[in-house]
Amino acid sequence: MKAHGFVSVPLGPHGPDAFRTAEEWNQRWDDTRTGKHPSPAASREQNLSPERAEELTVYPSGSLGEAFKGFRGTDEWAKKAPRTREDWWRAWKQIKPVFGDVRPSRVTLVTISAFRSMVERKVSLREAHRVIKIWRALWKVAAAMGYCVRDADPSMGVRNDAAKGRKETWQEGEAVRLAKRAWRMGFFGLSAVIAAAWDTQLNPGDIRLLTASQLATAGHGELFFTERGKTGKPVGGALSIRSVFVLQSYLTQLGVELHGDAPVFRNRSGQPYSKDTLGDDFRDVRRAEFGKEERRTLGHDFRRSGAGEAIVGGGTAEALSHAMGNTLSASNTLFATYVPVNAETIRSVSGARRRGRAKLR
Repeated sequence: MKAHGFVSVPLGPHGPDAFRTAEEWNQRWDDTRTGKHPSPAASREQNLSPERAEELTVYPSGSLGEAFKGFRGTDEWAKKAPRTREDWWRAWKQIKPVFGDVRPSRVTLVTISAFRSMVERKVSLREAHRVIKIWRALWKVAAAMGYCVRDADPSMGVRNDAAKGRKETWQEGEAVRLAKRAWRMGFFGLSAVIAAAWDTQLNPGDIRLLTASQLATAGHGELFFTERGKTGKPVGGALSIRSVFVLQSYLTQLGVELHGDAPVFRNRSGQPYSKDTLGDDFRDVRRAEFGKEERRTLGHDFRRSGAGEAIVGGGTAEALSHAMGNTLSASNTLFATYVPVNAETIRSVSGARRRGRAKLR
């Protein structure tokens, strides 16, 4: 307790006041060890990150929180892609207040079912699905560490329905309008992001992290290669002549020469785009071009649109899955093992998209 900032507190003479003081400090300790509030030591730190606050939380021996804390100290946790760890932290935010200080064996089907319903009711169906998915993965980890029995996960009796998939798509002309509107509004970096996102079908989160070296060393002119931030899988993107022009125009007006690991895409302040600033700027441009009722996204809806074009144009599921760095194809793992990402695969997808686009017109 002392390591977490707690000190001995005199209770004074035996009586109601002493009991009241003792109960108050006991509650503070309970709030700290269950993760409801940071410890006194943590409260004294400036700009405390969620990860740092979690490290200062004290969990009872044998609890789920102790298991998760131990797992984060392993190489297996370190090997997870940053975006995957973000998903775990997001789910843990919901799991921790309810089950953080509980032994896994004490959790029943009734409690985990009620927990999922609570998350769905207070947050969303999508979040409830995510939380139970991470719960099941965490249970397996806890079982491997000896905290519970792998096949005794009570959540397996819970139907974990997912939110219905989106069906919204963009057309090429609409993507062009967005890029042009962004440029006219002074969002030059965003205009280049939109052009690259449309052509490559890459997640905006991966595009905004592209560095000068990844573009300069591609060796194929209109191609670049990177890795998916969520899975670490190698992916590549082919830029059309129009997108290359937008990118070059953006780099010219940027006024500085980028080298090495310098992020390419930047906002109007000259700072590299973050997840929040990219989303905020895109929504401003989308609203200006299509009105405040428009809800289609730069991420999933752009990727879905490109995938639809490629399939209609005769592109194979394996090639498309390979280029996008996901599991669109059931045999994606073997395909990625024996056929490394290459320019030919990426160009075949781009060609299929052009053929599909013509058919869709």
